[in-house]
Amino acid sequence: MKKYMIGLSIAAFSLAFTGCSDFLEEPIRGQQDLSEYFKTEDECKQQVTGCYQSLFYDDWWQIQKFYLAGDMCTDDMWMGNTTQDPGEYRDLAHYTGNTYSAGNCCQNFWQYRYKGILRCNVAIDRIPAVEFTDESLRDRYVAEAKFLRAFQYFDLVRNFGGVPLVIGLKLPSEVVGITRATIEQSYEQIERDLKEAIPALPKRSEYAANDLGRVTEGAAQGLLAKVYLYQEKYTEAEKLLQELTCRGEFSGNTPEYKLLKNFGDVWSMDHNNSEESLFEVQTNNDISYNLGERISVVCGSRNDGGWAWGLPTSHLEKAFKDAGDDERRKWTIIKHGEAVQGDPDVTSYTVKPEELKSPRVTRKLYIPVSKRPKPYDAPHIPLNYRLLRYADVLLMYAEVENALGNDGEARWALNEVRRRVDLSEVTASGTALRDAIRLERRLELALENNRLFDLRRWKDDNGKAAICNVMGTNGTFVKYNLEQSTDNDEKNNQIENSNKGITFKEGRDELFPIPTSEVTMSNGSIVQNPGY
Repeated sequence: MKKYMIGLSIAAFSLAFTGCSDFLEEPIRGQQDLSEYFKTEDECKQQVTGCYQSLFYDDWWQIQKFYLAGDMCTDDMWMGNTTQDPGEYRDLAHYTGNTYSAGNCCQNFWQYRYKGILRCNVAIDRIPAVEFTDESLRDRYVAEAKFLRAFQYFDLVRNFGGVPLVIGLKLPSEVVGITRATIEQSYEQIERDLKEAIPALPKRSEYAANDLGRVTEGAAQGLLAKVYLYQEKYTEAEKLLQELTCRGEFSGNTPEYKLLKNFGDVWSMDHNNSEESLFEVQTNNDISYNLGERISVVCGSRNDGGWAWGLPTSHLEKAFKDAGDDERRKWTIIKHGEAVQGDPDVTSYTVKPEELKSPRVTRKLYIPVSKRPKPYDAPHIPLNYRLLRYADVLLMYAEVENALGNDGEARWALNEVRRRVDLSEVTASGTALRDAIRLERRLELALENNRLFDLRRWKDDNGKAAICNVMGTNGTFVKYNLEQSTDNDEKNNQIENSNKGITFKEGRDELFPIPTSEVTMSNGSIVQNPGY
């Protein structure tokens, strides 16, 4: 039986926008016979291009919607957009336990992650048999595909727990009856892919300018370190993070990455693929294809041509203010009536607080008026989405060293991040230092789809996952909104109820439900997560 691949490279990428890479410039491919297709280096390159494209696909509803939903499930973000039916967002973000509706919210993400994994499987299976003039290039293409497969499985396991592992090129009939791997087995596969990828990947400094944005050795090391951290494999993570930060035995090495001087540049289109970025989704402003992202519009105020989904909470704003962190607050949150930091064209932003749950939108995804493509309400906004950056590496290193009892080194890493925004050095040790690192992760990485996973993996002093102490009847976020908040806009707009998270159930809501359709179609071989 012949095996076919459909739509190897869905979009014709032409990354001509200033600051973006052009390595994804490829033609559209339709249905191809696998036995006839992989004959040339160019065909292999096109397949790997399709693997990159699968990170975000063509519009916000495949992947970006779910990234936004993750932050909605935390104390950092409301659903927002209270004038429209929130649909499946509500059941996920408010922890209602409605398996069917919440599962529907997860469906596209699950489906498109496995579509991406299939593309990677094709590349990993077929590229090694193709004759290359430069064998190292062939090895690099396979390594890129292994990194991208690992990233997509990591996305799945940290949202759903153990998932079905589809490794190799399989027909639909060959995966009938497949079961979920354990969390441990899922992580083992992710680790294997990344360990095999690292030796074949170039350093960032070894890529030509038009290849910036491709997977690097540092990106794979950083992702593997995060995978270890999530499993509390601190010793394994330490060596990788020391190499990236040029500490320990790597002291004296030339760093491949460093913090940008100004925090406001981190999420600027002018700094796509910057020296702070280990890995990010590549976009551009080509209006002929859906080559960018739409999430900037999705999160913008309706008075600014946006949809007002995913609005920052007063609880997050208070965290910045309590920490004396005005610099990052202004580059993270735009508040009604205030000037937009870094956009001289907007001296008073309108969020319509009488209509929305929160009079705030995210600054990180905001596009200055003078830099917006036309039409603006389309999925071709050329802001690369940052997936892993050096500030995250430093804070992971701080967390690892604190867990290993090396508080001096932990303080160095933590204070490197704080120094950029002129905050005083932290001198604490032990548990107090641990808490300072956790707070720093919240403030530095706010609204970047990290908070939920941090809250799920951290253990508090009572032995529970941190998310269990944030949500639920006695959760800090719930009690703040119901008993302490003085934000009248949030208190008065109850179309989205302020008791968000009160129905959180420990033992159930530390993971999302497997999409109901996947459980049904498997005829019971894929088992739903506990409690749903």
